[in-house]
Amino acid sequence: MAAAAPTMEWERELAAQGYQLVAGCDEVGRGSLAGPVSVGVVIIHADTAAELPGVKDSKLLRPLVREALVPAIADWAAASAVGHASAQEIDDVGLVAALRLAGARAMAQAAATLVPDFVILDGNQDWLSTPEQPALDLFAAAAQAPAVPWRIQTRIKADMTCLSVASASVLAKVERDGIMAGLAEQFPAFGWQTNMGYGTAAHRAAIAELGPTDYHRKSWRLI
Repeated sequence: MAAAAPTMEWERELAAQGYQLVAGCDEVGRGSLAGPVSVGVVIIHADTAAELPGVKDSKLLRPLVREALVPAIADWAAASAVGHASAQEIDDVGLVAALRLAGARAMAQAAATLVPDFVILDGNQDWLSTPEQPALDLFAAAAQAPAVPWRIQTRIKADMTCLSVASASVLAKVERDGIMAGLAEQFPAFGWQTNMGYGTAAHRAAIAELGPTDYHRKSWRLI
């Protein structure tokens, strides 16, 4: 039985609560052995945006269908962006902090056009918000990042139920896949044009034979 298409139901509930500008946010590449983690953001006018036919969680769509949807999503959204954090950044700061970095880059780019009131974040972990740390002194308190102007709420399977989040997942997936396909031309032995950096048996065998590249997450167990 095919999964039901995502709808605007929750976005419209948020609009009824006074959150007119709603952002859907999703990540791709979390479990990959190589390449960046990428975060998509789609901001909509939740009270007036229409349904967008054909959009589903990016994992449920064929590549050509995802690519064909990108212009429609860009036209439908009031603002949208994709941010990335590199394999080196993942090694330097850890996966969760790298997701936050990629998300911050995407949000900054989208918010330059339109600042959302509310962010729907796929999953059950808020990796987008800056962790709260108790200030040890006045200097530490002054150095803390300013509060963001939007509210964030996680929602499990939001990429399958919320149209804004599903749209964000499509944008992130298509852009990241394009990055990996480009890198595959430089490093054809790893099969990134098909595995997108994930840990297939052939990918791991190539790492064992040739060693990791600068685009591999070297802090991870690659073999």
